[in-house]
Amino acid sequence: MEQYTNRKFIILGIILLISLIISVRLFIIQVVMDYTGESESNILRKEVVYPHRGLIFDRNGELLVGNKFSYDLKIAPYELEVFDTTLLCELLNVDRETLIRRIQNVLKHPDERYNPIIKQLSDSTYGKLQERMYDFHGFYFSRRTLREYKREIASHLLGYVGEVDAGVIRRDRYYESGDYYGVSGVEYSYEKHLRGKKGCRYLQIDAKGREQGSYKEGRRDTAAQKGRDLYLTIDADLQAYGEKLMDGYRGSIVAIEPSTGEVLAYISAPSYDPSLLVGRQRETNYFNLAKDTLKPLYNYAIQAQYPPGSTFKPVNGLVALQEKVLTTRTTIYCDLGYYYTRYKKVRCHDHISPLNITHSVQHSCNAFFCHTYKLLLEDKKYSSTAKAYTNWRRLLMEFGLGDKLGIDLPYEKGGLIPDTTYYDNIYGSGHWRAATVISLAIGQGEILLTPLQMANMAATIANRGYYYTPHVVKRIAGVNQIDKPFTVPHQTDIDSANFIPIIDGMELAVNEFHGTAYWVRHPDFIICGKTGTAQNPHGKEHSVFMAFAPKDDPRIAISVYVEHGEYGARYAAPIASLMIEKYLTDSISDNWTRKNMEERMLNGNLLYSE
Repeated sequence: MEQYTNRKFIILGIILLISLIISVRLFIIQVVMDYTGESESNILRKEVVYPHRGLIFDRNGELLVGNKFSYDLKIAPYELEVFDTTLLCELLNVDRETLIRRIQNVLKHPDERYNPIIKQLSDSTYGKLQERMYDFHGFYFSRRTLREYKREIASHLLGYVGEVDAGVIRRDRYYESGDYYGVSGVEYSYEKHLRGKKGCRYLQIDAKGREQGSYKEGRRDTAAQKGRDLYLTIDADLQAYGEKLMDGYRGSIVAIEPSTGEVLAYISAPSYDPSLLVGRQRETNYFNLAKDTLKPLYNYAIQAQYPPGSTFKPVNGLVALQEKVLTTRTTIYCDLGYYYTRYKKVRCHDHISPLNITHSVQHSCNAFFCHTYKLLLEDKKYSSTAKAYTNWRRLLMEFGLGDKLGIDLPYEKGGLIPDTTYYDNIYGSGHWRAATVISLAIGQGEILLTPLQMANMAATIANRGYYYTPHVVKRIAGVNQIDKPFTVPHQTDIDSANFIPIIDGMELAVNEFHGTAYWVRHPDFIICGKTGTAQNPHGKEHSVFMAFAPKDDPRIAISVYVEHGEYGARYAAPIASLMIEKYLTDSISDNWTRKNMEERMLNGNLLYSE
């Protein structure tokens, strides 16, 4: 009985094995061979279906970046037949050597079979070729989209799209040779949202290379999924106006909404037309831009590191008030400067004296802030200058100074607020004092900030002690909210009450007759600002201004940096004032003073007079 039972299991096993073999064979015949098999009359071709890249809008819903169709010419090596090379070269407007080399490259390297031999054909060229495709068996088109810019603005913010290299493919298997991805700007930062998802389709091709329709009525095809749309924080009209104002200058404008950290305008000058980096001329245009001595590709807003000059004084004043080395009643005399040794002096201009903290901001008194800085670094509650300096530096960095702020754009640089090691290495530990680093009191010396950090400094003062990480994307279609780091406030350790005398001084600087920026005031709202003249060892000094408005309900904080602008009130302050008016009122007043200011800024040109 046991013998029959064993035999039954053996027979059952043989039947199951035969069934498995038959099933696998049927799968190969019906599925695998359906894809890869080829008969005398029909060939199967797999094509990648590229998704439409997500659109990009401004904060008000205006379309900034759309898509337009382009066509890549590819070959199917196993379908290629003899063709009229001269005719094809004429239709494509390429030389014979280039065409043959590219075809041979695909034939020699099977892994290159999906790469185009000619990229980004125009509609007209595509139309001419489409009419003659019966002469070119084995050639076919792949349709994809290119970026289309609706306005010639925000090139450094938007970024551009380029072809992937081996490194990109190695890091992300989504990409294949010949694909495109975001190289800079929001195109880079939000690439995974913008790119969508590729699909594929299978086409039946006859022996002469002609399409015979979808394989199995498209049941094996997968649809491409469009990328997500981005809604930026910038105001397109404000952005365009800022770029117009900066047309003749080198530098930057960054404007921020203090209550949210949203970037309202992001100007790096000189700039360029973003459409130059689209299409078949992209490489040539990029090369021309890269070798331009004006450096239009350089992103001044987050990569240029400048001395802030006197725009730094309000923060030093806030630290002094917080550390109680002075009060609002403290006055300091200015004798046209501050002697930090018997014979060495930090110069100052003529103004009323003595001054308290508010009037020192109004008049930008070097002597007041140098003396205040000496009090900070010699504060007896710290056992050494180094420890007092470390505390000063800690409070500064709470304003987002020194390190990268973390904006949602690539390649941001941090500023520089040196730590004690920096000076120990130069002078030796314990061998430097306030007099050694006195230039830091007025935003000179080793201190460096980016224009973004200066604008964020203005936003922090406007908020009376906190800021949100600046960001340029307001909303992503299909995503409930922006990243958490952009919604959490960063609080400083400065008491909100200490901001009052500083802000009052910034108000007087713009709105009081003897203020350093009096002529850029506005009759309808209060601008609080601080001028700066940053020393430049390579030529004329730089013009700097940071401000916010209105005073009691800040809606915009701004920094303007104009290289070789000589002093803050000459270029930076007027440009900032016009930007503020444009944002708050949507126009520039017909008032003669305002129009004259605008005309002077628009007609200025420092690019060739440095």
